[in-house]
Amino acid sequence: MRNLPDTAKTNKQTHLEIGGCDMVSLAKEFGTPLYVLDEATIRNRCQNYLKAFKKYHENTEVIYACKALCATGVLKVVTAEGLGLDVASGGEIYTALRAKCNAKKLYFHGNNKSNAELKMALEAGVGRLVVDTYQELENIDEVAGKIKKTASVIVRINPGIEAHTHEYIKTGTTASKFGVPQNEIEAVVKAAKDKKNINLAGLHAHIGSQILDVKPFVDEVKLLLKLSKKYNTNEVCIGGGFGVPYLTSDELPAIEDLARAITGVLKNDREIKLVLEPGRSIISTAGVTLYSIGVIKDIPGIRKYIFVDGGMADNPRPILYQARYDAKLANKPDKAAAEKVTVAGRFCESGDVLIKDIKLPKVAVGDILAVMCTGAYNYSMASNYNRVGRPAMILVNKGSATLIVKRETYDDLIRNDVIL
Repeated sequence: MRNLPDTAKTNKQTHLEIGGCDMVSLAKEFGTPLYVLDEATIRNRCQNYLKAFKKYHENTEVIYACKALCATGVLKVVTAEGLGLDVASGGEIYTALRAKCNAKKLYFHGNNKSNAELKMALEAGVGRLVVDTYQELENIDEVAGKIKKTASVIVRINPGIEAHTHEYIKTGTTASKFGVPQNEIEAVVKAAKDKKNINLAGLHAHIGSQILDVKPFVDEVKLLLKLSKKYNTNEVCIGGGFGVPYLTSDELPAIEDLARAITGVLKNDREIKLVLEPGRSIISTAGVTLYSIGVIKDIPGIRKYIFVDGGMADNPRPILYQARYDAKLANKPDKAAAEKVTVAGRFCESGDVLIKDIKLPKVAVGDILAVMCTGAYNYSMASNYNRVGRPAMILVNKGSATLIVKRETYDDLIRNDVIL
């Protein structure tokens, strides 16, 4: 299945196997809920992007968007494959530095960076600061001057491009909170060139997330290239947002097709540095989340619920975006579908439903459910709702399972409480 990791298969025990590891055995060893990441899939996606885009435009840099999933173990893998990092907070910068990532290959995003974060980034030697507003330009110049640094910036514009995706993850429309409006671009670019502590390196735009069409990206590159020529800059950063197959029915272009179409706009401009920032499309299909089924509730003629030991706290995307997922029973992945059920979580919200009306084999208490394509925006958006600890995360590869994020304990939950 396209929404499973590259190494997924059914093993001799008729269990789901990923990265040479039996998912049922991992659930027993590490407990559930459990985030599982396939290292081979992560590395494959990194190389797919590098090879495809450099094939058509050698002057390309690929930056992993940390917000999709930021953990030191993950950052070590993607940077080992030659990628830079898109960071969006002091915490993500700190994580990257602790993972020994190259600060010069960090692009620092955010529409309201604090002066403390700007100082941290400049002192660490972060490669680019992405300017979102005129006010931020002033802040950067002031902070850089105080610590005697020169900030290399790219200006994020609002491209006014419609991308067909969920309203909450559109970022390129005129009304978006992100980016410099087009009627202010000239003034911001001129100010960036005039500031003595700032070096203007290029322009940036981002049109949204989970986009399954090539055309909006082509339109975006055309606009950025036109503006780059107008303002005499040579770095074009197109952000990310490339879609992934959450469902097997999802139709999306191959990375090779994306690369050919996007770089086709730059075919006569080899001196332009193209930067792209995939996150979800690198990490999402590498991940599955394992749950144990604890209770089954059948409401005759209405719905059959299967309750898992996780839910909206470890995957808030269904309740936030009405996101849809596929799943398998890891202990019987090849058995034929026998019933329609709704997968609901353990949390105290009626909206805590992970998957509505999915067809599965006959489900029993104790079965292990594997929800696919959960590498992106699950761990990174997880919470401690109902004072439940966040799950552990493991990296699987060639039969070995490595713990890269520990399961939170009750002590972790009260670590920052001030007990009166």
